[in-house]
Amino acid sequence: MSLSPFLRLPLTDLTGCLINHQSYDKCGEFEMKMMDCLEAYGFERGKQKCADLISDFQECVGMGKQLKRFHVSFANERLSFGFVFKFVCCLLQAMRNERYRQWLAGERKKEDLYADPPRVDAY
Repeated sequence: MSLSPFLRLPLTDLTGCLINHQSYDKCGEFEMKMMDCLEAYGFERGKQKCADLISDFQECVGMGKQLKRFHVSFANERLSFGFVFKFVCCLLQAMRNERYRQWLAGERKKEDLYADPPRVDAY
């Protein structure tokens, strides 16, 4: 996700404000913090100074970590039906496999297999 347009024209200056995330509840605050930081430091210096805010906003828009969690949990569901999938270098998957192994061995109850989900309004 690029921060600046590929081709800078007066038309991009006029239409750049039309597409933003301020109308969405989820990412509007992240975008505002990122843009305030970039405005304070300037574009070039802001890339380094505001890197954490930029990555937070990109994660909010792209949902990369959430999708990875979904794919890992989906793979775990498929594992419980007897299919074998190879997933590499994921600590979360290893922990889920260990819980599943403990459940199969009888060391853990089905109710204790997973922790309770967070509240709906917990962001």
